[in-house]
Amino acid sequence: MKNTGYVNGAPSGRHRGRPEYTAGSDHPTEQLTAIGAEPRPVAEPRPAPTARPTANIASTRTGTPRRHRARKAEPFRLKTKRRRRRSLPKADVHAMRITALVPAHNEEAQIGETITSLFGQRRPPETIIVIADNCTDRTVEIARGMGVQVYETVDNEHKKAGGLNQVIDRILPSLGPADAILVMDADSTLGPEFLSHGLERLASGEFGAVGGTFTGKPGGGFVGMLQRNEYARYVRDVERLQGKALVLTGTATLFRALTLQEVVAARAAGELPGGAHVYDTRVLTEDNELTLGILHLGLRIVCPPKCTLMTEVMGTWSDLFKQRLRWKRGALENLTDYGWTHITRTYWGRQVLSLIGLLVIAIYLGSLLLSLALTGHVRIQPVWMVVTLIFSLERAVSVRKRGPLQVVLGALIVVEMAFDLYLQAAQAQAFWDAIRRKERKW
Repeated sequence: MKNTGYVNGAPSGRHRGRPEYTAGSDHPTEQLTAIGAEPRPVAEPRPAPTARPTANIASTRTGTPRRHRARKAEPFRLKTKRRRRRSLPKADVHAMRITALVPAHNEEAQIGETITSLFGQRRPPETIIVIADNCTDRTVEIARGMGVQVYETVDNEHKKAGGLNQVIDRILPSLGPADAILVMDADSTLGPEFLSHGLERLASGEFGAVGGTFTGKPGGGFVGMLQRNEYARYVRDVERLQGKALVLTGTATLFRALTLQEVVAARAAGELPGGAHVYDTRVLTEDNELTLGILHLGLRIVCPPKCTLMTEVMGTWSDLFKQRLRWKRGALENLTDYGWTHITRTYWGRQVLSLIGLLVIAIYLGSLLLSLALTGHVRIQPVWMVVTLIFSLERAVSVRKRGPLQVVLGALIVVEMAFDLYLQAAQAQAFWDAIRRKERKW
């Protein structure tokens, strides 16, 4: 992909190669030369906010990584009253600057593609920092060879969240109202308009953060295909809701620096759970917890349909089960941390509906097994026949953009229902583990 200049009234002209790294800039992230490659010359300089430089980030490789066990989250109760929805100060979209943070652990197979997708943005970031966490492969070598900065974590026991905190703690205090921070997974690639559309939303001041709508990358065989169908349904739902979303996923989210500064201040004051950092390292799903924190501060979030990206799918059934178990368990414990509030009641409602769905599935399968045991054959009641037909129609219609083969597969219901039951099993395990307060691991 090639850079095509800025859009919607921003400076025009084509920028070949990589994004601009301003030599001699006083922007704090431009001062991290100790961890990155030589700054690249500017093709077309842009106005940027004046900011106080932070100290250079010095990095050393950590020793043998230790197995991390997340600590049990202590119950938390918000100390502040309900905050009304509010906006942040508006910013000049042409003067805004983007710092992209890419946490990575042994991602040599995908880090190059991820960085290339950042270079290929119509509105590329000023600074890209790959946060290499206990990497033992060629991730660092590849990233530096592509001309981006690399920070190697120091004594990090908290995986992705800990690595991000180490860098954000250093750069965030010096960022200003015109700064934005992109956090994206090393196994994701952005659509070329992600940052241009996301920055316009942030500059309006209406939103504190902008997430993306993601689809699945190729690969993963049969289980990968089913995940791509699932993600296609997710995109369809977000489009129908005009960008309304409940979670800013870790695949890629663009934050106003002001938003993250408020989060840190609120944690330090005890208004939000966790230590005085952007990410709460106690939790399994740090992106979900940060979403709740931002919403409790009265700020809005959005996932515009044009902010697209692709992310890796799980390649095995075992990995998929572990992923969904962690997602569900983490979501439940995030809600337990925050308790019942005007924000979490919607999320609690969805958990109740999820639990009801599990019970309905159990009753449905139980009735089939009971009929088979008593009569020797399966006798489906009319009510279940209607439910089955509705499920079949929804499965087929919701993946029509994926092609006729996927529509037929969805309509056959057998495969899709088996896949849904598998995911339901992961949810049931998460509920059971949460009830038993089983130690959570990642």
